[in-house]
Amino acid sequence: MASMVPPIPTADDNNKPDVKVDYSNLPCPIPFEELHREAMMSLKPELFEGMRFDFTKMLNQKFSLNHSVSMGPTEVPSQSAEIIKIPTANYEFGATVIDHPKMLLMGRALTDGRVTARVKYDLTENLTVKANAQLSSEPHASQGIVNFDYKGKDYRTQIQLGNGSLLGASYIQSVTNHLSLGGEVFWTGQHRKSGVGYAARYNTDKMVATGQIASTGMALLSYVQKVSDKVSLATDLMCNFNSMSRDVTASFGYDYILRQCRLRGKVDSNGVCAAFLEERLNMGLNFILSAELDHKKKDYKFGFGLTVGE
Repeated sequence: MASMVPPIPTADDNNKPDVKVDYSNLPCPIPFEELHREAMMSLKPELFEGMRFDFTKMLNQKFSLNHSVSMGPTEVPSQSAEIIKIPTANYEFGATVIDHPKMLLMGRALTDGRVTARVKYDLTENLTVKANAQLSSEPHASQGIVNFDYKGKDYRTQIQLGNGSLLGASYIQSVTNHLSLGGEVFWTGQHRKSGVGYAARYNTDKMVATGQIASTGMALLSYVQKVSDKVSLATDLMCNFNSMSRDVTASFGYDYILRQCRLRGKVDSNGVCAAFLEERLNMGLNFILSAELDHKKKDYKFGFGLTVGE
């Protein structure tokens, strides 16, 4: 019985100093562009409408071929409030080269004439160059962006160059073991617009809170609570102060990981409900269900698909 009695605290125990922050050994923060990644996993699943089939064939450890077939309706612009959809079908062929962890090459070609490419290459242990390009037969629809990312001991910085005279830069710094602060600037010469933004992120093992605001009038707050290793709850609040209507949207989402499946979904203040289910049927075979209900616009989207290959 004596072993069950808790020890009596001594004066030395009561006078223990608080754990101080070692500013010379702070962790490296996540990239500025991924500040809300935990919240986006729940609130922004890859929703689709109709049928989708994805097949990946590994030719060797570094090279793989990708095939994707999708069939479903596509919205077309309309003068009326009624949503008009037309049936469409697309085939996408792609190739991926991965020389882990130094290089990544991806290319995709679609039957509608679009071609996309992505390149990621580590020049040094701290400096990485990323390039994304999309070519389209439509006028002024092609895009290209090059990023130079530098990873320091307790900070990250990025320089961005793009078509349309796009210039951008961002910097994020760890202030404590859990808090990081950052900012960004950008200039688009084609539209002659510029802006600055500020962000803060606080994360622990159980939660992640992020706030971001820009001179363009956009403000975004997000919060993720990790209920357990398999369950996460997320919420966000987005405001546009520069618009005439002062749009404000709030969302609540969840991410539930089971042994054989993963369920994600959200509900927002505009009356939109969405859910995304990934079910693992067998090794290398996944079944996908997607649903989005917009009660305000009376727009209902449902989709199902199969993913073959790892």
